[in-house]
Order: sequence, then C-alpha cells, then structure tokens
Amino acid sequence: MKEVSTAMEHQRRYSRHYERLLASKRLQTCFGVLLVVILPAMYRWGIDFWNTSTSAQWNAILGTAASFSLSIKLINRLCQLPGTRSFTYVIPTVAASYTLLVVICGMLDIEVSRLQVGISFALAIIFGGTFYYIDSKVNTKRMAVVPFGKASVLCSDQSKSVYWYQMESPTLAGMKRIDAVVADLHADLPEEWQRFLADCTIHRIPVYHATQAHEMITGKVLLDHLYANEFGSLTPREDYEVIKRGMDIFAALILIPLLAPVMLLTALAIRLDSPGKALFCQQRMGFHCRPFTVYKFRSMYTDMKGTGFTQEGHDPRITRVGHFIRKCRLDELPQLFNVLKGDMSMIGPRPESMSLTKWYEKDVPFFHYRHVVRPGITGWAQVEQGYAAEIDGMVEKLEYDFYYIKNFSLWLDILVIMRTVRIVLTGKGSR
Repeated sequence: MKEVSTAMEHQRRYSRHYERLLASKRLQTCFGVLLVVILPAMYRWGIDFWNTSTSAQWNAILGTAASFSLSIKLINRLCQLPGTRSFTYVIPTVAASYTLLVVICGMLDIEVSRLQVGISFALAIIFGGTFYYIDSKVNTKRMAVVPFGKASVLCSDQSKSVYWYQMESPTLAGMKRIDAVVADLHADLPEEWQRFLADCTIHRIPVYHATQAHEMITGKVLLDHLYANEFGSLTPREDYEVIKRGMDIFAALILIPLLAPVMLLTALAIRLDSPGKALFCQQRMGFHCRPFTVYKFRSMYTDMKGTGFTQEGHDPRITRVGHFIRKCRLDELPQLFNVLKGDMSMIGPRPESMSLTKWYEKDVPFFHYRHVVRPGITGWAQVEQGYAAEIDGMVEKLEYDFYYIKNFSLWLDILVIMRTVRIVLTGKGSR
C-alpha cells in the first residue's frame, strides 16, 4: 500500500505540473501582450492612453495584440510537429502575423499608427526569440518507456528533441519530470502495468502508443505500421482537401504573374547555356494513379543518357545553369501551371516517373497509396530527407510521404512551406 501511495503522490504531482503548464501558456500570451503592446503604448501616449488615444492608435493597439497572440498560437502549434525547434520559427510566424495585419488594414482602409505597429513587431521578435530559445534549452521532452512489446525498440535512440527513460517497474517514483509515457498497447501487458497506464491517464499524464511516439519524434511512418491515421481511416480529411485546393489555385494565380519575369530569364539562360528546349516535359504518376505531364525547366543536357533518376553527388548530365536552378529550386517553377490545372498541389508527395513508379510497386505493394493526395511541388519528404537518390532512399522517402498523408493538415503544410523557404535561401538539401 505504501508503494501504491507513493506512486499516486508522484502522479498527482505530475498532474499539477500539466495544470501549471496550461496556465503558463495563458500567462505567456498575457505577459507578452503587456510587454509588446501595452507598455509601448503607455510609454508613447502616457499611462492613461485609453482616454487620450485616437482611433488610429486604438486600431494599432488592438491589431498588434491580435497579431502577437496569433503568432504565439502558431509557434506553439508548430512546435508540436516532428523535428521543430520553436525559437527558429519566431521570425517567420511573427512576420507573417504582422504582415497579415498590415494587409487587412490596407484592404479595408483602416487607419493605424505605423510606428506603434513597428515597435510592437520588433519587441515581439525580441520577446519571442528570447523566450523560446530559453524554453528549447530547458524543456527537452522526457518520455518513460514501458518495457514490453516493440516500445523499447522503437523508443531507444536519444536525440536533441526527446530523452527516453526505460522503465523497470510500474511507477514514476524517483524519476525526473516525465512529459508522457510510451507503451506498446498491442502487447500483452501484465495487470499491474495496465493499472499504471490507467492511473497515468487519470492524472493527465499522456500515454502514447509506441508507433505513435515514434512518428511524433521522427516524422516518419514505419511501412509495417501503415494501418490507420489519427481519425481511424486511411482517407485524408476531405474538408481540408477542398480548402487546400482553393488555396492552391489562389497561390498559383498570385505567383505566376509575380514570377513570370524570373521564369523568362531562367528559360533564356537555359537556351543560351546548352542546346535544347527550355522546358522538360515528362509523364508522371499523379492523383488517384492518373498519369499527367509535369513541366520543369530543363537542367540536363539533352544528348546524355542516364539511370532515370538523379545520381547522388556530382551528376555529369547536369548543365552549369542546371546546377544553379536546382539549388535555388527555379527548375520547379513551371509546375505552378500543373497546380493551376489540378494535376498537382503546392505541397504533397513528389510525383515520380512512370518507370520508377512501376519499379517501386514491385517491392512495396502499397506504394500506390501515396497517390491518395495530389503530388506537390514541395513536400514533407523533400524538406526532411533532402534530394537523396530515389532508389537508395526509397524506403525512407515513403516513410516521410506516409507521415504527411497520415497527418494531412494545414499545420503540417505551414511547416513544409517554412522549411522550403529556408532551403531555398540557404541551398541546404538541394541537389
């Protein structure tokens, strides 16, 4: 009885930890609004600014408060996805939120104090960057692993984002802070371990299935565990499919005119660099296993034979201009027309050639499942794995693709966009 009482006391302590965690998130937003919105207003317009402020000043105060709160919500939601470090997303999320404020005010002709918006934006970057940097250094995820079934195998590799505690007995007594418990819920667990998991759930300590925890940390779905997504079905959310298609059309209509000069200059450089057409057209497997013609800027010589896929390392078939446009992803720009036609999406699994698709299907019977969503110009596998040679990296690439399909959502798409921008700016992961 004493051991049970001790364990329950530790579990109650962790339950209180989660209640404090929820409260701290609310305090984080409130304190941030005070620091980046209220204090600048008080400094500029006096302590009783609410009695003397003009409509433009009030619009700036309310707008920056909403923008800051939105950016905090976005960062907290994004950092729940695999491989994310919250402080690295402070600048893009804050910039996007405040840009949205400026755009809305401009479209609706709402007068705001630009100086107040600028000061709030700068303080939001400083506050967010400092807070999340310290938080990422202090709060590494700690997960306790139940030693039955596949849990110990799947949850053993230590990383910067998580620390695994291999449990020896069904109690959290003597352990440091534990954020969650991981178990193979399909294994034959002894009764005392089943009671332990039930107690954890009662006291708000999350209990994850081993494969779910593995996916959360790695961003990959093991090919032998592809049986259900978080909604209990292999079918992606149909409501988000409709929304995403609308966003794809809108993005293509905006980007094609804006990038038209870049595309014209790229085509001219290709023609001057080597003989052949500027565009490369190829049949690829698409949405619902329907073939389509993909458009890309040509990056290879036309008179050289190859293996059907880009070779890892130096590939002699790639032209001088080809190396540059691949590094900057300019070769993908014509695919915006594929997006407009409905062949592709902005984000999704990379479309493969017909020959490679047939080759993959021989070794992976459910390879065609990746075609349940539209292929994309960029995708989860590209930003996580980079451009590895297709055959050598096939299994890992599919694991990333299946994770994307299984977790098909706006949040994951936002993360892919941010990482794609980083790759374009730094050249990291290009081939």
